[in-house]
Amino acid sequence: MTSELHHNKEKHQYELHIKEHLAKLEYKQKENKIYLTHTEVPKELEGQGIGSKLVGAVLEDIEKRDLKIVPWCPFVVHYLKEHPQWQPLLAENVKLPS
Repeated sequence: MTSELHHNKEKHQYELHIKEHLAKLEYKQKENKIYLTHTEVPKELEGQGIGSKLVGAVLEDIEKRDLKIVPWCPFVVHYLKEHPQWQPLLAENVKLPS
């Protein structure tokens, strides 16, 4: 049902194309930090775990690229709380809110 992760560097977003829909995670990058700013899943795909699949795949790519994350998106923050194995990717001095 889901597609492979696509890194759209021109638009500064990661994408999953699912049928005619697009789920995306937008970011800004500065040096070795990547600021995860917004996750968007179309209404038609909500509740199917697409957002979690997207964030997990993005974090895998970020880890391979040896970058550190600054999560500004509330969905990404929630994902990191639920999946603490990804918290070592947090940039120095970045703490998740309680």
